[in-house]
Parts: sequence; C-alpha cells; structure tokens
Amino acid sequence: MPVKIQELDEAGLGSFIDFQYDLFRRDPYWAGDLKKDVRHLLDTGHPFWRHGERRLFMARRDGRPVGRVAAIVNHAHNNFHGDRAGFFGFFDCENDKEASGALFDAACSWLKARGLDSAVGPMNPSTNETCGMLSDGFDFPPMVMMPYNPPYYLELAEAAGFKKAKDLYAYKYDTATPFPARFDRILERMNRGAKVTLHFADVKNINSALAEVKDVYNAAWEKNWGFVPMTDEELDDMAAAFKPVLKPEYLFFARFDGKPAGFCLILPDFNIALRHVRGSLGPLNILPFLYRFSFGLDRGRMLTLGVKKEFRSKGIELLLIKQSIQSAKKLGWKYGELSWTLEDNELINNTIEAVGGKLYRKYRVYEKKL
Repeated sequence: MPVKIQELDEAGLGSFIDFQYDLFRRDPYWAGDLKKDVRHLLDTGHPFWRHGERRLFMARRDGRPVGRVAAIVNHAHNNFHGDRAGFFGFFDCENDKEASGALFDAACSWLKARGLDSAVGPMNPSTNETCGMLSDGFDFPPMVMMPYNPPYYLELAEAAGFKKAKDLYAYKYDTATPFPARFDRILERMNRGAKVTLHFADVKNINSALAEVKDVYNAAWEKNWGFVPMTDEELDDMAAAFKPVLKPEYLFFARFDGKPAGFCLILPDFNIALRHVRGSLGPLNILPFLYRFSFGLDRGRMLTLGVKKEFRSKGIELLLIKQSIQSAKKLGWKYGELSWTLEDNELINNTIEAVGGKLYRKYRVYEKKL
C-alpha cells in the first residue's frame, strides 16, 4: 500500500508520542522518558515554543502508523546566529525508505515555505535538549537524556539527501581509573593561590544555584556550534524537573577570585529504571521502578561542564572533572559517561582523554539544503 503523510493537529499529539513506544517495544536497549514528560516538552505551552514553531507529521501505510517527524522553527537560534536554519526532530520510522523519504519531504517543504534554507537535525527540539542520531555504539542502552536508534536510521536520513553537519562524542570513564598524578600536581599548584574555590549547589535554594548556572552557561557555550541561550522560563522549567531528584553531589561550581567561572552537572542514569516501564507508571510497575530508582542507579552521565572563556586553561576544567569523578565514586557509580562534546572541541576532548576517558559512542547531526 502507498504511504500517506498526515499533518497532525493538537488532538493527534498522543498518537505522535505513542508511536515511538510501539516501534521500540521489543528493543532490548531503547529507553523512553515518561510519556507525560514527552507530552510536556511537545506541548505548545512549553517555554521553548514561545520562540519556536512546529508541525507534526505521521506516515501511514494502509492506515497503520509507520513513521513520524516534527518540522521545527527555532527563532531564538536564527536570531542568535543570524541565519535561516530550520530543524527536524522527534524522528522515528520503520526501516522503510519510502515512508522516511515522504516524512522528510513533508518537513522540508514546510520549512522551505517559511523562508528557511536548511533542515538540521535531529533536534528534540534543540541542542538544549536531546539531539543527534546514534551513529556508533548500538549494543548497549543509552544514558539519561541521550538518544538511541537502530543503525538503519542513518541510511534513511542519507537516502533522503541529508549530509553530516557535525558529530557529537560521548566518552566513558571507569571510576576505578586513578586520576593522573601530574594533574593532581597542577591542581595543588592552582590551590596554593587560593584564587579558585569549588562549592556545591544549595538544593534548598535552587533559584540561587540556577542564577549561577545561567550566568556561566550562556557565556561558556556562546561560540559553540548550534548553541542557543536558554531563557529564564526554560531554566525555570528545567529546575522544576530536576528539583525533586537533585543532590549537592550532582551540581557544583568553580569560582575565580569570587567570580563565577564554571560549573558541572552530573545525573544518575535514570534510564536504568525508565527502560522497564515503557513510558507509563502503574500498579504493576511502580514498585520495581522505585526500587531500581533508589538502589539500582550504578552509573551516570556528566551532562554539562562549562568554563567561561576568560577562565579557561587555568586548571578549572580539571578541577570540575576531578570533582565529578569523586562524586561518582561517592554515589557508587561503576562508570560515567561524559557527553556530549563537539568533535572539533579539541580543548575539552583532549582533557577528557588525558584523564582517562575513552571515546565509545558517536552521534551525528545531519543537514540538508532546501
């Protein structure tokens, strides 16, 4: 039967969300967020959509859903970078090039009609959330807030004319690996001047911690490829999600002469618990979920590590990495993932490798000119 593309209105949001869980219901590695959290992100009331637009498309064959994609306009990105990029995200599809090609055509046509000159993705919906398509390392589950897809997704994107825009790297660090002695000596010399201090977030005063996060985040990543500053509303929304689970060991800051210089955020791999509930909590799975959530989180991820430009190459990156390792050990993690980094960010990539991190996964962001 031929493929038909359907534009979904808000009433179709549920079927758009459900498709991913149906597609991967037998996949041993895939892990999905709770459906209510996905709905919150896609709902037009989410702070992102105050500066963004979207159109949802579903591919059907003989009435049965076989794929989905969202076409996304991120006005904040285009205003910040002075370009006319469009984006696609929330892409999932059966191994069906006719269906994926029709989905990509629909998304690209919608973006082009709005005067945009490229389609970049996957962005779900931006680099401040989940992005990229897994391109290397398919034989184990993803970390929290990292994507997972089967290898054929790459073939579907490239068959539709998409080319590599940028690769994103993920590093693995075994917590049993000793921190290099030569870097300890660097940190000892740095501490003699007493200019650099490290402190943990006050989780009871999360608003104060978030103000420091925003100050560093929007400065440290300003020149990075794909970066978009987070609005106050987006940060508040993220804080509301993290607040119930945040511990001081997860979020810590570096100051130089009392000035905010950098910060690091790590989180346990909540996917360990989420993989077993497939998007919804109920009477049959709530207790196993809570048990895994409380006692089974033996690995985690460094989500962000940023240092303002004027404070780089002073050892602050090393200080934050060492503290993340110490926090991971205290939390009982066997290993951690440091992700993601840009493939051409030599400063941070070389630093991670120098302390013992091993590149073990790659993700690809694609682009197509319209």
